[in-house]
Amino acid sequence: MLKNRSEKYPLRIRGVEEFGILPESFTVFNPPELKAADVDKAAARFAAAVNDKLAISKRRDIYIYVHGFKVVFENPLLVATELWHFLGYDGVFIAYAWPSTPSNLAYISDAETAALSSRNLRKLLIYLAKNTDAERIHIIGYSAGTRVVVLALDQLALQNTDDTRADVEQALRIGHVILVGSDFDREIFGAYLDEGLMKVPATLSVYISEKDKALGFSRWLFRRERLGQMPKDRSIDPAVRDYLRNTEQLIFIDVTNAADAATGNGHAYFRKSPWASSDILTTLMYDLGPSQRGLVQDPQLPLWTFPEDYIQRLRDVLIEANPDLRQLSDDNQK
Repeated sequence: MLKNRSEKYPLRIRGVEEFGILPESFTVFNPPELKAADVDKAAARFAAAVNDKLAISKRRDIYIYVHGFKVVFENPLLVATELWHFLGYDGVFIAYAWPSTPSNLAYISDAETAALSSRNLRKLLIYLAKNTDAERIHIIGYSAGTRVVVLALDQLALQNTDDTRADVEQALRIGHVILVGSDFDREIFGAYLDEGLMKVPATLSVYISEKDKALGFSRWLFRRERLGQMPKDRSIDPAVRDYLRNTEQLIFIDVTNAADAATGNGHAYFRKSPWASSDILTTLMYDLGPSQRGLVQDPQLPLWTFPEDYIQRLRDVLIEANPDLRQLSDDNQK
């Protein structure tokens, strides 16, 4: 936690133990021998491991991190562990490692892999809701991984078309869904909203940036606007503007001017920008709305921004939530 550390402390994977395969993920096209006789036992073991950790946690919540494009298996585990560290290792953190390909040439094929992986994420979410003691299940999707998340949410919405928002919330218990650097088609996202996507999560936060060069390339490639980009010329259609203002659970957050948000190609700001990462973690840890976290509304657009005094605002929020931090803050300032 020191500002200037004499040593680096890299995270490493020491080992992996496979429990088995969730029976819900099988299809009629899978080889029969793949489904072991004790497949239900493996699934029950997984749920028991989750429940054991929830039983000793202050926040009985599950957090799921869905990674982006071109990473290997270890990446989502390490990133999820970093996020879990700053949540005090409370609750249960799951790294959803969909099979992206560590190659730039696989970008297009990985888009289809993401679509396939959304089915399994949907199955996992339903399984966790039915078989664990989690009070809420939160999801953090990054980059191409937001395709997996959004598609899964839309599938859940379509499966529950005839149910009320309250019924869906009680059945699935999905809390905060956070999309960062979303490489998802903006118009398709709008169509999913029209199909009832917002009845699934308690809140859906979309972080956007004008300085995200990776999404700039994606827009050039697909010739389609990306969800994680600032609208061109900061112009929003009046109908969209009205919808966003009337849908409090759908939150757009502009990180363009957040500290270090433009680092590198401006795409990894959820880890590179301490302001963006702090806002995400504060949402998950304290269940606070954007104004309560120190953000301010844009005077022209229906989105939230980081003010220049964000750090002081955030410090005040955290001290109010944790009075014991006041003395620590005073000591640090001395």
